[in-house]
Amino acid sequence: MPVIRATAQHLDALAPLFDAYRQFYRQAPDPDGARRFLAERIARGESVILLASGDGGPPTGFTQLYPSFSSVRMRRVWVLNDLFVAPEARRSGVARALMNAARDFAREDGAVSLELATERTNASAQALYDSLGYERDDAYWHYALML
Repeated sequence: MPVIRATAQHLDALAPLFDAYRQFYRQAPDPDGARRFLAERIARGESVILLASGDGGPPTGFTQLYPSFSSVRMRRVWVLNDLFVAPEARRSGVARALMNAARDFAREDGAVSLELATERTNASAQALYDSLGYERDDAYWHYALML
C-alpha cells in the first residue's frame, strides 16, 4: 500500500481527512482552519505527515508525527499525535501501513522511540497498537495543564 510524506501539494486531499479526524474527537468542522493548520506545520517543518492510499487513488488516511527529545537518552523521540483512516477505508490495512511507515521513518531518523496516546475507549486503536508491539506505559503518570 503506497504511503508518502505529505507536502504542500497534498493539502487539498489532506485537509478534509484532518478535519474529519478532528470531528471524530468531537471538534466542530473547520475545513479552512484545518488547511491553515496543516499548511503551517508543513511550511515550518514542524511535523511529518504521512498519507496512505488503500487502492492507489486519493489518500484515505494519514498520520502526523511531531518531534520531541529524550534528555535522559539524549536522542530524538517522535510523537505519533494523529492517526486517521476514512470510515470507508477502515479494516483494509491503511492504519497498519501508516503505523509501519511511521515506525520506519522514526528508525531511519535515529529516534529512540515512537510514542502515542489514545482514548481509553478506543478499543480498535488499542488492538492495532498491541498487535504492532507497542507497550502500554504503566510506569509513569502523564499530566497535562490545559491553557
